[in-house]
Amino acid sequence: MFPTDPEEINLVVEPTLTVPPLPHLRAIPRHVAITMDGNGRWAESRGLSRVEGHRAGADAIRPVVERLAEHGVSVLTLWGFSTENWGRPRDEVQAIFRLGRDFIDQHLEELDETGIQLRHLGNLERLPVWLRRRVEKAIERTKNNSKLMLNLAFNYGGRADIVEAVQDLIREGVNADDVTEESISSRLATEGLREPDLLIRTGGEVRVSNFLVWQAAYAEYYFTKTLWPDFNAHAIDAALIDFGHRQRRFGLVDNGDAKEHFPNSSGP
Repeated sequence: MFPTDPEEINLVVEPTLTVPPLPHLRAIPRHVAITMDGNGRWAESRGLSRVEGHRAGADAIRPVVERLAEHGVSVLTLWGFSTENWGRPRDEVQAIFRLGRDFIDQHLEELDETGIQLRHLGNLERLPVWLRRRVEKAIERTKNNSKLMLNLAFNYGGRADIVEAVQDLIREGVNADDVTEESISSRLATEGLREPDLLIRTGGEVRVSNFLVWQAAYAEYYFTKTLWPDFNAHAIDAALIDFGHRQRRFGLVDNGDAKEHFPNSSGP
């Protein structure tokens, strides 16, 4: 029996080392996007530094990727650093960059061997050269993999993404009458990708905070109090079970074929 009350599902999931068997799912989202929130609060509740919280958050990425790949999800987008995060203390920002470097150094070979394709969303130019080169190396090495596409949104902001797309249109001399949803979508960082079906935010905050604000127009939103370092296979399963109970109509009536009318349902 599936739980139907969101309050039954959307509870804090206690961390555990036991990986549960895959549950039966009514529907599987092809593109899942996650705002990884709560690292700092996780650390503070344990008397640790915020940097240690970010380190625990980095360690949580691998099991989440593995679980979603087991479920057959095609695309996973993780928001690791926003354009607004530059306002944080310099030491914290630098620590996040080093953790990004360490994640690539430690896991690139394994990700490549398991068929994970890495992509980057956001502006690479402002990142430290040593981090930018690692990201570029990871993208090049894994570009032909097809098991799951992992988008790392680093120095990404949804509004900036739209502004850059419009600037590209202007530079290309596109006439105002030719500016369409399709022309803007094709110039966003997610060009060529299916729009997210499910957007998850951990940490208890109930807002989007400038994440994929164009692309997530028809995404199903799932907010959980579970802090990101504690977000595990159980938490993934709970989110996907909840997703399976949503009725996705995309502004249409529920006649069973709304998906066929969704204009951006193509892509990986």
